[in-house]
Amino acid sequence: MTDPDFNLLIALDALLTEVSVAGAARRLNLSTSAMSRTLGRLREVTGDPLLVRAGRVMVLTPYAQASRDRARNAVLEVRAVLQPSSVELNLAQLERRFTLRTNDGFVDAFGPALIAAVAKVAPQVCLRFMPKPEKNTRYLREGLVDLEIGVQSNMGPEIRLQTLFRDRYVGVVRKDHPLAAAESVEVKDYLHWGHVVASRRGQPHGPVDEALATLGLTRKIVSIVPGFPSALAVAQASDLIALIPASFLQPQHHLHTFELPFKTRPIIISQMWHPRMEVDPAHRWLRQTVLTVCQQRYPGELSA
Repeated sequence: MTDPDFNLLIALDALLTEVSVAGAARRLNLSTSAMSRTLGRLREVTGDPLLVRAGRVMVLTPYAQASRDRARNAVLEVRAVLQPSSVELNLAQLERRFTLRTNDGFVDAFGPALIAAVAKVAPQVCLRFMPKPEKNTRYLREGLVDLEIGVQSNMGPEIRLQTLFRDRYVGVVRKDHPLAAAESVEVKDYLHWGHVVASRRGQPHGPVDEALATLGLTRKIVSIVPGFPSALAVAQASDLIALIPASFLQPQHHLHTFELPFKTRPIIISQMWHPRMEVDPAHRWLRQTVLTVCQQRYPGELSA
């Protein structure tokens, strides 16, 4: 019995992940024609079309859909076997692309410093920041990302986690807003104005509303937008108050910030990774670099 060509497994994983011959070719640095020939070989080996055309796009067959996770896990396991943790890490020669799944706020606040810190010691490493429209463990489980950064929530018992810093919510208004002249904002002043709420899922209520509810109070929500950049833009051009994590604000925003006149629960920002990457030397270096960059900005906001 002849062993199969295990290089086909890598190609299969790329095809099932990208659902595109051209996309898989770019992923593996191959020509489109070479990837098309590889798809033909995979069809012969599996006895299944794998990818079929549906209008102008390609879709996976039921067999391919059912095999996608198995192919991904198999490739990750092979790489783990062939890249033992005992290999000495040479950062100056390391060629690798790390994918970090996080929100725009983290990229704006920490991205430049993190990119500079990585480039200083590992100039051939690329950091790819992936948007985070929802919380989902599949990106870590399937090896689609190296790190997930944000507020931990139901990630599963196997996911490793490390606190990066504690954040807090602050109120934000335009520079010439009446509240900008106040030494401190009282609850009655906070409730006098309308509010713009940032919510990926379009939810009108959050931690501030929970805090107000304990006081028997509610605020007037005038607008709900999909993210903090939009909330800042609305606050800049109106009388509305925006609610923003303190770490998100940058000097270029040119807005007035004030402390909330009531307590809200802290925002604990963590980095999360799959246990398969626990002892990988390059991944451990990346995690330490992320932690160091965050600690430099929030030296008193970390926990063990």
